[in-house]
Amino acid sequence: MESTRIRPGRSNENGGAEKGNDLTKTAVGQELVLRGSRDFESVERYESFVRAAVAKHINAGAETKLLVELDHLAELPPAPVPNYTKYTPTVSRWSLIRVGNRLYSVPSRLRGHQLVVLQYSNVLEVYYGDRLIETMPRLRGDKDVRVDYRHVIWSLVRQPGAFTRYRFREDLFPSLTFRLADGALSSFPGLWADLEYVRILHLAASTMESQVERALEQLLGGREPFDYVQVKAITAPSPSAVPEVKIGAPDLSCYDRLLTAGGAL
Repeated sequence: MESTRIRPGRSNENGGAEKGNDLTKTAVGQELVLRGSRDFESVERYESFVRAAVAKHINAGAETKLLVELDHLAELPPAPVPNYTKYTPTVSRWSLIRVGNRLYSVPSRLRGHQLVVLQYSNVLEVYYGDRLIETMPRLRGDKDVRVDYRHVIWSLVRQPGAFTRYRFREDLFPSLTFRLADGALSSFPGLWADLEYVRILHLAASTMESQVERALEQLLGGREPFDYVQVKAITAPSPSAVPEVKIGAPDLSCYDRLLTAGGAL
């Protein structure tokens, strides 16, 4: 097989491949309509459904031709063909890397270092040297930025003022509860809301996000002003005092009697 190129923006020139893709999408769409639902229990179930649709609509009647082709196929290569695209981005000062025209955050300790990213159909594998450091879902659709607050919070907690104008501020709300908490902190007089929220987010990254979220829900329900200290008190209460146990000196006189009696008490 020989590859060919088309003119930029002229997808119609790639007619054979484009039409095959269109027929496959139409066949799968028709089967989904007949199925009555687009929900599947797992990715494996969906892939099995697609293969069945292709066999029914695309490959039906071609079994004999496929058998003829099998006689002319060469042996498979000794190593599998890579099913990923490789990138070598450098981590920016904001702990971001650009992969396929989309931005992803990585741990802030990697700033300035070059990474190796393998982009698969659904996930990205991020390597530093030979070590896998992160696996993250691949961005799809209109979303072109993925920022994990756990990657950047360690820098923000040292410079909480940067949170106010942070470009990807909206990505630093793990759930609606955290967003409501940030809004509530801004309404409390006498508080530096950004500082309090960044500390709460740091607490979530350092302990358990679910525990911090439950503490916020409890405080938001009380409708009283709160701050980081109160959230921490609920999430990680001070350890209980260990009771002092006093053990008296042992009575060794029984051993003296044992020796005196020659082994019989």
